[in-house]
Amino acid sequence: MKLSKMLIGTLRETPAEAEIVSHQLMLRAGMMRKMASGIYNFMPLGLRVIKKIEDIVREEMNKAGAQEFLASAVLPSELWKESGRWDVFGPEMFRLKDRNEREFCLGPTHEEVFTDIARNEIKSYKQLPLNLYQIQTKYRDERRPRFGVMRSREFIMKDAYSFDKDNEGLDVSYSKMYEAYHNVFKRCGLICKCVEADSGAMGGSGSAEFMVQSEVGEDEIAFCTSCQYAANIEKAPSTAEVMEKEDFNTIEKISTPEVKTIDDLTKFFNTTATKFGKTLIYIADKKIVAVIVRGDREVNEVKVINAIGGAVDFEMADSETVKKVTNAEVGFAGPIGIKADIILIDEEVSNMYNFIVGANETGYHYVNVNYDIDFKGIVGDFRKAVKGDKCPKCGDLITVDRGIEVGHIFKLGTKYSEAMGANFIDENGEAKPLIMGCYGIGVNRTMATVIEQNHDENGIVWPLSIAPYQVIVIPAVMKDEDQVKAAEDIYNKLAEMGVEVVLDDRDERAGVKFKDADLIGIPMRITVGKKIKEGNVEFKLRNSSDLEVLSIEQIFERVREEFLNNQLKL
Repeated sequence: MKLSKMLIGTLRETPAEAEIVSHQLMLRAGMMRKMASGIYNFMPLGLRVIKKIEDIVREEMNKAGAQEFLASAVLPSELWKESGRWDVFGPEMFRLKDRNEREFCLGPTHEEVFTDIARNEIKSYKQLPLNLYQIQTKYRDERRPRFGVMRSREFIMKDAYSFDKDNEGLDVSYSKMYEAYHNVFKRCGLICKCVEADSGAMGGSGSAEFMVQSEVGEDEIAFCTSCQYAANIEKAPSTAEVMEKEDFNTIEKISTPEVKTIDDLTKFFNTTATKFGKTLIYIADKKIVAVIVRGDREVNEVKVINAIGGAVDFEMADSETVKKVTNAEVGFAGPIGIKADIILIDEEVSNMYNFIVGANETGYHYVNVNYDIDFKGIVGDFRKAVKGDKCPKCGDLITVDRGIEVGHIFKLGTKYSEAMGANFIDENGEAKPLIMGCYGIGVNRTMATVIEQNHDENGIVWPLSIAPYQVIVIPAVMKDEDQVKAAEDIYNKLAEMGVEVVLDDRDERAGVKFKDADLIGIPMRITVGKKIKEGNVEFKLRNSSDLEVLSIEQIFERVREEFLNNQLKL
């Protein structure tokens, strides 16, 4: 392809709306253009990258025995009501009605659709195991679209669904997808780690996320400093600190006027945050939930939602609700006498002695409070794991970093098959529910994540496997006939070899061409300049500062060498 004929619009300035590197560079390199908040059009260069990622995904899925399928993006509400999820997605779901007032949604995910296909098509255990997948656009009305395609309102996803006759079969299917995902991300040039995760609204018995460590990631990941343990902070258990045993003292109410925050309280009582029980109040589907954690801890809201059996709407209570529940202003809430529907006590608090809590009276706190003597509730792990906690597997310390989720695999079990009557006849002639797994990869999020891991001050540094073009040939001076002819000859020969090559035949200065090549991130650059008089050209890798001077005969072997180094066929 000749650059002069391509629709390409590189930008020298970074758009003000772009917050993170991948968003900035995808706009500056002409990979995509914004149409509305969280909605983007992929331009020709960007689409080439998307298609290459899709091809890698397709190859690995096919190799694992999955079959490609394509479902509709417009889904009838009846399927979602069967599974009980029509209300679970809440305002994130794009809902619409047809001219007959029948309800539909734009598919945010496709568990119900694939389950419906399975219950209609799978009759016998002889048809199992089966794995179907699709690559398709999903739609979610994100409250706050941000970071370009990292959190957008429409996105391309590969979602696969496995169907087995028993849990042993599910384990095999899950393992195959686990391996396939590792292969996909390795081939895309990503360094990622598989971590334990919460299943969320998808349900099921277990799940794992493929995470890429990144300071711009929206997820926090707990990593063990010694063993291979890793988990999303939503899932990571927090080991309770063992408190030194004390004799129980007599509870006492203390006047604490205008002393509300943990920082203020530690100064007032001349102690540390570990001597306080902090009470936070939430509204979960109109129920009041009080959660008590140690003063220096944060509530893990996912653990709380799981403990109460799930919630469509879950948020911190407003000041009016707090006053109604505690009879006090914000800052004086406590577990003694609180009027909550559910009271959750973090296990760390249940093991504390003679601690301090709000008295549910403005301007007062209780001291010498003890669980099971002064208040009761449901005890469990409701706090966030933090750096310095002990690893639940080996007991060493964990650290916490941010990460980007690029893939997620779930063991769904019979959550959807039982709800929707997706059964098969087993070897004994009995009807049994299909055992399901679900496996997703965010395609355009993978593209952005590759950029987050592979860039420099000049632009994108694409891995050869998914670069929009693999080689760019640049004649330095378009008015020099020898340079132009040699560049075209090299371009044509590389194209004949099967290389994805572009010729920058624009009437621009060489410096402009170099900047665009670096910004777009093409892995190999061949410059035809003054040295052509001696039969030589310059060869440069995008990820290296070294310039190699090679003869025209050598250049083709040098390109082949790079394909071999990257384990790509030519």
